[in-house]
Parts: sequence; C-alpha cells; structure tokens
Amino acid sequence: MSWFDVAAFSTTFVTLIVILDPPGAIPIFLALTGPLTPRQKAAAARRASLVAVGVIASFAVFGQQILDYLGITLPALQAAGGLLLLIVALQLLTGSESEQHADAGVNVALVPLGTPLLAGPGAIVATMLAVQRHDDTAGGIVAVAAALVAALLVVYLVFRFATPLARFLKDSGIVLLTRIAGLLLSAIAVQMVANAVMAFVRGEGTPVG
Repeated sequence: MSWFDVAAFSTTFVTLIVILDPPGAIPIFLALTGPLTPRQKAAAARRASLVAVGVIASFAVFGQQILDYLGITLPALQAAGGLLLLIVALQLLTGSESEQHADAGVNVALVPLGTPLLAGPGAIVATMLAVQRHDDTAGGIVAVAAALVAALLVVYLVFRFATPLARFLKDSGIVLLTRIAGLLLSAIAVQMVANAVMAFVRGEGTPVG
C-alpha cells in the first residue's frame, strides 16, 4: 500500500486552488492591507495563510463533531461567513476600512483574510469531504494534508509578492483597487448567503436530531 496517494493529492490540491482563487484574492489583499507597511504586509500574508491552514485542518479533523455538538449546519456556517464578508465589503466600498485597518495592524490577517476569505465554508467543506473520501488509507490522509499545505503555500507566495505591486499603483490606484475589491467581495458574500438560503429551502439547514 502506497504511503502517498498521488490522485488524492492532485484532486484535492486543484479543488482548493480553484476555491481559494489566489489571483482573484490579490485585489482584496492589497485593499485590506493598504495602510500597512511592507513588513506588516508580509507578516499579514504569512499569518493569513497560517490561520487558514489551522482553521481548515481543524475542521477537517473535528469539523463534523463540532457542528453536530453545537447543532450548527454547514449552510448556517456559510451564511455567517457571507454576512461577515459583506460587512467588510461595505467598508471597502465606503472607504471606512482605512482608519480601522491602520490601527488593527496585521490583525487583518486573522479576519477577514485568514477567515472567512481563505478559510471559508467552501474550502472547509471541500477539505472535510476529501478527508471523508480518503480516510480509509494512511496515504490518502497524508495526500490530503499535503494538498492543503501546498495550496495555502501558493496563496502565501501570491500574497507575499503582491505587495510590490502596490508601489506601482500609487494612491489613486489603491483607491480604485479598493472600490473594485469591495464590489467583488460583496458579490462573493451575497452569493454565499444565497447558496445558504437555497440550502435551507431544500431542507439541508435543519440539524439532524
């Protein structure tokens, strides 16, 4: 029996990269970390990736037990994440995020970058399902874990080298990018909430037992 399932790794890695969408997250990262220094931006990129790995891995191992214990369904988790992203999106659109993030420092890496933007319901559910599919072999579990780490490493590298881009954008470019990021993030948030509502309509949001 192989100690590493290549098929499980490739499938999980591609799925996570599609869900995380590192290139699409660049405008949001630059907008949220605009007031920070280059050193703080690098720290934010590192912390966001580590937080995402920790949250997704925790849910992959204990997620279903936690949700069952608290009586929370995945659609409820998805709706909560969408509402949180919508609040951040409105701040980006109105420009009120500048003062807040200037004082918050690299804490922006925790919320909303680390979660729910990266470690959102989509990535959490995809990883939980991957673990359930491959938990019958040690090679499958190792492959899923490696895929998670590799995907978040790609996200970190994209964020880390996105910061030099800010030097070429100037203040006007950052403002424009912030508004675009707010619009895109609001669309993502609304879609997350809509998906959750549809899941509730289908009866998937009712806790079992």
